[in-house]
Amino acid sequence: MTRKELPEPEHFREDKVGEVWKVDYEQRAKDAFNWAKKFNIRPSYEDKFKVCLLAVDMQNTFCIPGFELFVGGRGGMGAVNDTNRFCRFIYRNLDLVTEIIPTMDTHHPLQIFHSIFLVNDKGEHPLPYTLISLEDVENGLWKINDKVCKDLGIKSNDAENYLRHYTEKLKQGNKYSLTIWPYHAMLGGIGNALVSALDEAIFFHSIARYSQPDFQVKGNNPFTEHYSIFGPEVREGINGNKIADKNTSLIEKLLGYDAIIIAGQAKSHCVAWTIDDLLNDFLLREKHLTSKVYLLEDCTSSVVVPGVIDYTDDANKSFQKFADAGMHIVKSTDSIESWPGMNFPY
Repeated sequence: MTRKELPEPEHFREDKVGEVWKVDYEQRAKDAFNWAKKFNIRPSYEDKFKVCLLAVDMQNTFCIPGFELFVGGRGGMGAVNDTNRFCRFIYRNLDLVTEIIPTMDTHHPLQIFHSIFLVNDKGEHPLPYTLISLEDVENGLWKINDKVCKDLGIKSNDAENYLRHYTEKLKQGNKYSLTIWPYHAMLGGIGNALVSALDEAIFFHSIARYSQPDFQVKGNNPFTEHYSIFGPEVREGINGNKIADKNTSLIEKLLGYDAIIIAGQAKSHCVAWTIDDLLNDFLLREKHLTSKVYLLEDCTSSVVVPGVIDYTDDANKSFQKFADAGMHIVKSTDSIESWPGMNFPY
């Protein structure tokens, strides 16, 4: 039997993808019930070939122009175009995607990657996109703000040692230098929410397929950056004490899927490090596990701040590494059934 790809429902509006608006959940629920009936879409628990869609940090803060950390890529509208293609992909493959797992980058004001956390000898805070290296810390260029120490209940000496420890761990792990980001994805703020168009698509999928989305929250630890959904950049303090855990439960859950599709923002940071952590874990288990991972290259963009910083080449090198390890680089516009290893039992 040949499957016919589903159409996009009438409520989907490409011209609204780059905007924030209220989703009419009650109407979308009615539409989803009727859609499932019209196209004979079965509940997800009946799937014989299980497909997971991992949507990394597709939130207003990264995906809507004018928000705090919009990921425009080199083209300037990267995240908007990515979200448009991703929503279309969900609707066209509503009957094949078993579960959607959205990750939510979630922050507070006082965190190590926000300017308030650090000061120099003049009491000045680093500007957004400042890169802070181990050498900068050793040379006394930056230190943790004493006022932050008091609020978080840490001693000044411990704070000084921790900043050196932290930047050293980043260097040893071949990770990006400590980056001062604009305040973004603030808990309780509009920027933290999913992009409206994607929120609507995920809700529509949930109702049509009786599939609960599994939201995964990350990034609220004040003492570490947290790009990957599977764990923060640094997990241990100065004395080896644990400051954060690895998200092993999510990895174990993904092992139960026949295919894992990954997209989101930003390709150079949260997407790349999420995939890298997954790759390292799979390689420790069985190398063939990498073949179940599919990367939607046209649904992700890199951090680019014109005249300041451009991570596009770094991201592309990472994706080539993932492909060399056995993961599949695919496009959302291609038929999912044409992807290698997609063995849907019709």
